[in-house]
Amino acid sequence: MKKNKFHFDERILKDYYLADYFVKTRTILEKQNPEAIVTMQFFQRTPNATLAGIEVVLDLLDFACKNFDDLEIWALPDGSTIDALEPVLRITGHYQDFGFLEGMIDGILSRMTSVATNSAKILQAARGKKVLNMNDRADIYLNQGFDGLASYLGGMLHFVSPAALEFIDDLRVEKPSGTMPHALIQAFNGDLIAALNAFEKTYPQSPLVALVDYNNDCITDALNCAKAFKNRLKFVRIDTAKNLTDKSLQDLNLQKNNGDLTGVNITLVKKLRFELDRAGFSDVKIIVSSGFDANKITEFENERAPVDVYGVGEAITKPTCSFTGDSVLLNHQKQAKFGREYFESQRLKRIN
Repeated sequence: MKKNKFHFDERILKDYYLADYFVKTRTILEKQNPEAIVTMQFFQRTPNATLAGIEVVLDLLDFACKNFDDLEIWALPDGSTIDALEPVLRITGHYQDFGFLEGMIDGILSRMTSVATNSAKILQAARGKKVLNMNDRADIYLNQGFDGLASYLGGMLHFVSPAALEFIDDLRVEKPSGTMPHALIQAFNGDLIAALNAFEKTYPQSPLVALVDYNNDCITDALNCAKAFKNRLKFVRIDTAKNLTDKSLQDLNLQKNNGDLTGVNITLVKKLRFELDRAGFSDVKIIVSSGFDANKITEFENERAPVDVYGVGEAITKPTCSFTGDSVLLNHQKQAKFGREYFESQRLKRIN
């Protein structure tokens, strides 16, 4: 048996994570039709998706299938661009040797392909600008390793937690990095300068980043920070909530084609860049976060918003690809649910 990269809960072997009907089907076939050979293929319905999770599934099969070496497995490699309805994995063997894992395989491929696809689309929208994966806050912590790998397969290289890098081995991926939370400013009684001083003294080698929306006055706070720290200030980050309008924009007339001025918006970013440049701080870069997805990033890029880094969280883990596993051949002959027939693919490669 090969050494597995991924580790699985031993309770899988006791059916703890299996839907009851898969367990019952395995028992029935073991008793009533043990020699039947089935072929199962897996597909999803999202066009131009980025496949992720195949490596994990292969390790799961090796871990959970007593007769793994007897299975015939064909698959596409992780990172492949796949079409709707295209088979990405095909397994042939006795149902009782692998078929009971159908639901778990669907779940792994659905989750990881969704994350990889979302990540790829976000990066495409960003047009080469840095994207910081902040999805640690968007889901349960146990998913960070698999989500990090899936996001990496979608092209992302920048993460905020060590767990996100657990399964990534690529020198291009930097150590986890980030800015500061609002809690740090709050702990210094709302004094952003004091919070930055404390950050700089504690982590002098880390880039100094000012989170400038705490007082809902981004322009004033950004300029104050730039004047206080001069060339030591590397970034300012805007994270204004969608229900708020920054103080610098509150006098603008919303009826004069200024667009939506709530949250982190293009007008605010352009105004911040203008004011920083005018004050002589053109080297200070701008990070934006809060509610960004591929569509919002595309809007910002189309309007040439002067953003240097996009921070993205929830949009990375949004479910967008749902896989289905179907038994399509019985004893190497076509036998399947109507509409789920065997589909030949020249792209699949023999794995086992």
